[in-house]
Amino acid sequence: MSANHTIGFVGLGVMGGPMCRNVATKHPGRVLAFDLDPAAMRTLTDTPAQPASSIELIAAKADVVLLSLPGDKQVEAVCGEGSSILENARAGTLVVDLSTTSVAMARKVGDLLKAKGLFFADAPVARTREAAQRGELSIMVGASDAVFARAKPVLDYMGSDVTHCGEVGTGQVVKLVNNTLVFEHVVALAEMMVVAERAGVAPRTLLEAVSKGSGDSFVLRNHGMKAMVPRSFPEKAFPPEYVLKDIGYLLALANDHGVDAKVTEIARRYYEQARDGGLAGRYFPGVIEVIERGGRGVDALPGA
Repeated sequence: MSANHTIGFVGLGVMGGPMCRNVATKHPGRVLAFDLDPAAMRTLTDTPAQPASSIELIAAKADVVLLSLPGDKQVEAVCGEGSSILENARAGTLVVDLSTTSVAMARKVGDLLKAKGLFFADAPVARTREAAQRGELSIMVGASDAVFARAKPVLDYMGSDVTHCGEVGTGQVVKLVNNTLVFEHVVALAEMMVVAERAGVAPRTLLEAVSKGSGDSFVLRNHGMKAMVPRSFPEKAFPPEYVLKDIGYLLALANDHGVDAKVTEIARRYYEQARDGGLAGRYFPGVIEVIERGGRGVDALPGA
């Protein structure tokens, strides 16, 4: 992207901070950044990123606005009716939402921005914070062909795999499916780890053996080996509350399309127990502790 283009970045949290760092260090032009927490901006003082006093300023000055926000409520506040971006951005500005939202919200925002002469792409990201720091995220994009072509050079600053999934909203479809598969797999792996340990197999031995066979997976090698075996479930990671947000979006999408997603319902019940049973705010693979205590995800199902 040309040095004449200004990029604005809103939301400098766990993922937004390192993504903005990559944009600021790789983009040849001006980068403006904003977060409600002043401490978040201080983590970028060694980069060319310039602090912006408000979202209104970013909207007025940037050619491309990147968002990394918690979910529907925050994205609608920034891009919805009467919002900072909708009222202050110039015609032709491209807004790229890196957040994970509902599909309905992505399409609502896309329509609102289009009516104002703005362009929109939903571009949620996958992989870890470490991948965000390295600029090696997987980014799933919903946009027209022309908007995707315009957005991709910016997304390449943050991701090593950028996939055009279809029109607006399809990036969120793919991201929600991706996340839900991970959440379900973590629950399944946790169950098997508890079974094996009670039957006499140490958790690390189990995962090392399974990783050499057809049961191997990304979840096993990462969530299993790095978090569930050592029982490392820190705060300020990805907690059950975030899991439940994404699962809620997926279940709404499934319902809209006539799919009775029973496996996802079971997973949802386990993560509700994790949230309510002392694991709120802690890394979500801690759900294994729910299973060890005898939690029953099937309680959520009709007739259980």
